[in-house]
Amino acid sequence: MIERLEWEARELTKAAEGYDEKVAEAAEIAREAASVLQEREDHLSQQTEDMARLVARHQSAQRLVEDSRKTLTRSEGEEEKARAAVDEAKSALTRASEAFEAAQEGEEEAREAAEAAEEALAAADELRNDTQAREAEARAKRSEAEGELGAIRAETSALAKLVERDTAEGGQVLDLLRVAPGYEKALGAALADDLRAPLVEGDGPSGWVQVAGYDSDQPLPDGAEPLALHVSGPDRLSRRIAQIGLVDADNGARLQASLKPGQRLVSRSGDLWRWDGFRAWAEDAPSAAALRLEQLNKLEALKQELARTEAQAEGARAAHEALSQQLADVTEADRRAREARRAADQRMAETARMLSRAEADRNLAQGKLETLTLAVDRHKEDAMAARAQLREAEGALTGLGDLDSARAQVEDIKQTVEAARITMLTHRSTHDELRREGEARTRRSQEVTKDLSGWRHRLETAEKRISELAERKASSEEELTEAMAAPGEIAEAREELNELIKTAEARRAEAADKLAEAETQQRDVVLAEREAERLASEARETRAAAEARCDAAKESVVAAAERIAEDQQLTPNQLLNQLDVNPDQMPAADALEAEVNRHKRQRDAMGAVNLRAEEDAKDVQEEFDTLNSERADLEEAIKALRSGIASLNREGRERLLTAFEQVNSNFAMLFKHLFGGGEANLVMVESDDPLDAGLEIMCQPPGKKLSTLSLLSGGEQTLTATALIFGVFLANPAPICVLDEVDAPLDDANVTRFCDLLDEMCRQTDTRFLIITHHAVTMARMDRLFGVTMQEQGVSQLVSVDLKKAEQMVA
Repeated sequence: MIERLEWEARELTKAAEGYDEKVAEAAEIAREAASVLQEREDHLSQQTEDMARLVARHQSAQRLVEDSRKTLTRSEGEEEKARAAVDEAKSALTRASEAFEAAQEGEEEAREAAEAAEEALAAADELRNDTQAREAEARAKRSEAEGELGAIRAETSALAKLVERDTAEGGQVLDLLRVAPGYEKALGAALADDLRAPLVEGDGPSGWVQVAGYDSDQPLPDGAEPLALHVSGPDRLSRRIAQIGLVDADNGARLQASLKPGQRLVSRSGDLWRWDGFRAWAEDAPSAAALRLEQLNKLEALKQELARTEAQAEGARAAHEALSQQLADVTEADRRAREARRAADQRMAETARMLSRAEADRNLAQGKLETLTLAVDRHKEDAMAARAQLREAEGALTGLGDLDSARAQVEDIKQTVEAARITMLTHRSTHDELRREGEARTRRSQEVTKDLSGWRHRLETAEKRISELAERKASSEEELTEAMAAPGEIAEAREELNELIKTAEARRAEAADKLAEAETQQRDVVLAEREAERLASEARETRAAAEARCDAAKESVVAAAERIAEDQQLTPNQLLNQLDVNPDQMPAADALEAEVNRHKRQRDAMGAVNLRAEEDAKDVQEEFDTLNSERADLEEAIKALRSGIASLNREGRERLLTAFEQVNSNFAMLFKHLFGGGEANLVMVESDDPLDAGLEIMCQPPGKKLSTLSLLSGGEQTLTATALIFGVFLANPAPICVLDEVDAPLDDANVTRFCDLLDEMCRQTDTRFLIITHHAVTMARMDRLFGVTMQEQGVSQLVSVDLKKAEQMVA
């Protein structure tokens, strides 16, 4: 290898002889060829630029000629179209002027019809208001009469039930008597409980039998008025009633001595004086019969009052129904008048829109005619300018040089440049080839020198490496011999260790068995010890309890002996002999003690003897009577209050239903007006009673199905809410109404409907509307605008514009 490398180095040295001269000569030839190529390329570039400028001038002139021709054609066509449009605009202006005059005539007719409808509406509204006031007055009278009738009917029913409940099963003479009002207590004091006896015949039960009258009745004392003059009833009571006189309370005691046997005197308040000297004051013995007579008289008076009140209520009802029908007729007439006024307003608005549209069309036609006339002149001037420009472009195109000869000259120069480029590339390739061969020889020479150095170093170190490998081989063979003997020794040691492990495990198992047996014996001894300690503890506790019971029994015996000696002054044996009972059959001491304690508690609960029991009973009775009286008053007050509540509820329902119908009608009408159709109404839900019912809004815009308010879009909800608010507002219009950005969620079409609704509200009511808005359509429909501007920083200024006056000034 070293010899071959040395031969190759000598050959490379021979090949490098004369290399630098060849490379320098090739480089000079390549530079001369590149200089020639540069000169020819510069000449080609100059010729190419001259030809490009000539081509650009030709293209520009040609484009100018084409554009001028197109402009001329377009201008002439636009001029013809403009002339035709001028003729059409003149015809449209004539038609718009005729429509404007017709719209002015229609507006005048609509204004006259609106004024007539306004007068009719004012008359109908005045008549409706008058009829409504009279209907409200009649409704109030009817409600008052029905309330009074209900109260009297309830009172009559309650009193009749009370009288019927107190009526005896077999009848009583009390129910057959008729007493003048104010004399009930007098008759009750005179006859008392005898009035509860029935009329009987023959051998029947106890009661009043028929007995012939006296030939002549005993005269009553002077100053006594016969009670019979104020009482009418069965003849069987004539003997008794004929001997009863009516006196003032102050004269009763004086006339009592003049009474004959069987006679008695009474006062209107219920005082009694009998012939036998008995006297009873009205407050001492109130008569239940007198109370029932008062109830019967009151019941009769209530029945008469009920008949009279029913007649009044019937009259009030008939008058109210007549006025209600009249109000309905007047309301219908007012509705027709409002519809006529609305139709007139719509016609007037329509004519105003037609007039505005006709005026706008006329102004538009005039402006269009002027614009088209100017367009004809402009297109005519454009055509003349296009003709002049076309002539100039054609002259400029004719004056330009020949483009084909210039292109041929450029092609010849390109071929010359291409030949020079090929020559230059050939010389440059030769130079590059020589240079690459020299660089390759240099690199190979360096590699040969490096390889020679490496091989010579390896030759020097080879013997040393061989001796080191021989030593390592001998050492490895010795280690291998030792390793082959090690497995037998390890196996023998393993067998010995296994025997030792088996012996140790046997000893460990034997020790574990002995340890478990010892632990079991220890656990049994500990349990026996604990059981013995528990039994000893229980024995000690039993002994202590027995000793305590013995001591307690001794103390109880001593205490019982002391109590016997204290209460009976005897010993226990003497008491046992005295009682003569068998101790074994006696109840237990605890039972006897409990029984004694029970009797003591009963005695203590009875308390001391009350010496004022009779007086306390009288006080309790008076309090009881007072509470009964107050209870009766409360029942009457409750009845009156319930009657009043029923009357108020009835009137409230009537007014609520009236207002509901009016608001519902207004809501449906305004909904159709805002949506241009559809249906909407208010529905009471959750209860049949209007006072407890809820309210649901049902809406059906045009082209949609019926649904609740929550299912509509935002704009539809706004329009529906606006219709409902204005429906309530029409029921009771206010002088001023403020609307804060109501039109914010609405588009232009719905804003226009909203403004039309405001115009209608202004015509129907005297309300002034204050509207806060940012919408241009809404502002354009207002009568006056107020705005706040800040021309200077921090200084606000109020600006107002009267649109009505502005329209008049423009007109």
